[in-house]
Amino acid sequence: MKHVITPVTAAAVKRLRVGDIVHLSGEVYTARDRAHQRIIELARRGANAEIPIPRGAILYHCGPVVRMRDGVWEIIAAGPTTSTRMEALTPEIIEQLQVRGLIGKGGMGSATKAALARYGCVYFALTGGAAVLAATQVQEVQAVYWEDLGLAEAVWQLRVENFGPLVVSMDAYGNSLYEHIAEAARRNVRAWTASLHR
Repeated sequence: MKHVITPVTAAAVKRLRVGDIVHLSGEVYTARDRAHQRIIELARRGANAEIPIPRGAILYHCGPVVRMRDGVWEIIAAGPTTSTRMEALTPEIIEQLQVRGLIGKGGMGSATKAALARYGCVYFALTGGAAVLAATQVQEVQAVYWEDLGLAEAVWQLRVENFGPLVVSMDAYGNSLYEHIAEAARRNVRAWTASLHR
């Protein structure tokens, strides 16, 4: 078990390997489809100052369920969104923001895998279906940006404590737990098929 604290350095990212179990503390920023699109639009126009996510941040693919109580935002549920929804834009997001980590579920494709290796970033998998548990690890909503996108699509700046457990499913060396599992499954199928013909 590893404990990672934001801001995450490039050296810390390089120490993470596929299969590592991590708890994360510090700041994370939620971002889904519409936030990704806006980030790319602003970056391409050179309007980086309008992007509320700092370079080197951890992005969480999440559309939290929130409520306002006594003038303070509370996170009710904070489960991961299926990350492949953001696949088309993620490599450019990683490049523009020099993102150090992505959190989501389901893994991502070959273009993102290449960007992780090129820019020094990792993909953390969080178990789906545990949204209420994840919310208990959010200590504070520090800010919310781009509410005009809708609360689920807005960028939420969260302070988390021992967030996880997260599994390093894609690392900065081009390794993918999803590919390892798929290859193991193929080997098992081949062995099982061969056994039928003996």
